[in-house]
Amino acid sequence: MVDFEQVQRLRDYAKNISYEEAKKALEEAEGDLLEAVIKLEKENKIQRPEAAGYYNSQTEERREDDRSHSRRNKRPHNEGRSFRELVTTFLRWCRRMIHKGNINSFEVIQDDSRIITLPVTVLVLFLLFAFWVVIPLLILGIFFGYRYRFSGPDLDKPEVNQAMEKVTQVTARAVDSVVNAVENMAKDGDKDKDETDGAHSDY
Repeated sequence: MVDFEQVQRLRDYAKNISYEEAKKALEEAEGDLLEAVIKLEKENKIQRPEAAGYYNSQTEERREDDRSHSRRNKRPHNEGRSFRELVTTFLRWCRRMIHKGNINSFEVIQDDSRIITLPVTVLVLFLLFAFWVVIPLLILGIFFGYRYRFSGPDLDKPEVNQAMEKVTQVTARAVDSVVNAVENMAKDGDKDKDETDGAHSDY
C-alpha cells in the first residue's frame, strides 16, 4: 500500500512528474522508493544522475559492501594517524606529570625546620641526570639528622610520608650499625695496641 508521504518524497526527488505518475511508479515498485526512481529513469520521465547507468537495490547493496570492504582495507594504511594519536596522548600524559611535579614538593627537614624545598620535577631531573651525586647526598644527609618528606596536593598523604619515614629510619639504623661496627673495630685495635705495648715494656 502506497501512502501520501512516499508519493511526496518521490515527487520531491523527481520534480517534474505528476502525482499520478509517482503513485503508479511506487505501486509497480511495491513501495520501494529506489526501484520507483529506477523505473522512472528507464522511462526517461526523470533525468539520470551524471554518473549515468541504472541502479537498483542490489546494485546499491553491492556498493555498500564495496565501501565497507575498502574501509576495512584502509585501516592498516591509517596506522600513521593512530600513531600520531598515541604520541599526542603520551605528550598530554607528560604535561600532566610535569604539572603534578611542579605543584608537589620534596622537603629536607632538620629539627622540625625546613631546610630545602624542591619541586618534585627538579628532584626527578636530578635523579635522572645526576643520581650518582644525589643518592649519596641523600644518604649522607641521614648521617647528619636530616629527614625527607613530600608535600603538595598529590603527595602530601600519610602513607607516602610514612613510607619515606620508614626508609629514613631503616637507612639511619643501617648507618648507625656501620658506625658502631667501625667504632668497635677501632676500640679493639686500640686495645690490641695497648696489650702489645704492655708486653714489650715487660721485656
